[in-house]
Amino acid sequence: MEIIIKIYKKIRKNLKIIIFLLGLLVGVYLLSSAIGRSILGGYKPSLFSFIMTHFAGYLFFILSPVELFFLYLIKLGYNIPLLIFLALITAMFAQLIDYLIGYFVSDQIIINIIGQKRYKKSRRKVDKYGGLTIFIFNLFPLSSPIIILIAGMLKYKFKKVLLYSFFGLLLKYTFISIIFS
Repeated sequence: MEIIIKIYKKIRKNLKIIIFLLGLLVGVYLLSSAIGRSILGGYKPSLFSFIMTHFAGYLFFILSPVELFFLYLIKLGYNIPLLIFLALITAMFAQLIDYLIGYFVSDQIIINIIGQKRYKKSRRKVDKYGGLTIFIFNLFPLSSPIIILIAGMLKYKFKKVLLYSFFGLLLKYTFISIIFS
């Protein structure tokens, strides 16, 4: 029985690493295929490329300035309310994944991925300020996916995470739209 438990633990540990690597590969593929096709083809980026890029940009292990792509599409004349809606849906879905990864994956694996310093800094902010931290990090182009991941690790209330994230993102993209359109 002891041998079976050891084998199970080893498989479980490796499974988490495999899942992480698959997620990373999917994210890199989504980013490169979405943006690469537009750039290499020399044509206007599609809403599909925006959806894929924006979703991947809000996953904690792929940090990218997705707000710039949003701004670029505004300047190209895309429908602003539609862009805001797509930005909110994709970011919230990616942050749901970030939260669940934080909730279910062991702290040590995540610390190995994002680093001890980032982990401690983010954890202190969530511990001290909770919802305000989540809101502020979503309002500004800061690394909100890592904050959401840490909130999941701390088992912060899921409804509050969604609420603060949603309103921070909504205000951010509304402000960007108003200022740059």
